Amino acid sequence: MSEGAAVERDPGLQPERTRLAWRRTTLSGTACAVLAVKTALHGGPSPAGLVACTLCCALWLGLLHLAHRRIRTLTATGTPSALSRGHATAAVLCTMALAVCGAALVF
Repeated sequence: MSEGAAVERDPGLQPERTRLAWRRTTLSGTACAVLAVKTALHGGPSPAGLVACTLCCALWLGLLHLAHRRIRTLTATGTPSALSRGHATAAVLCTMALAVCGAALVF
């Protein structure tokens, strides 16, 4: 990429793309949590299913909180600050744990 192209870049697009990525991530987490509830309650609740379902819902709420906080930061400021290491780590852990719990409920 040439230096001239970097100057022409619209700085407003990156925060918008990041907001949309957070929304997509929370939407996929919501779908996973809903499917976890459906799977856990299908055919009668079992203790292991209820624990996995509760864990999925808790992880989904954590991911939702992190995403909402980041989206607010991106919307409020013209030049948003970088995502802190702690929040990024928490978001990755919530997403990965949510996927593992969802997979555990399916199998």
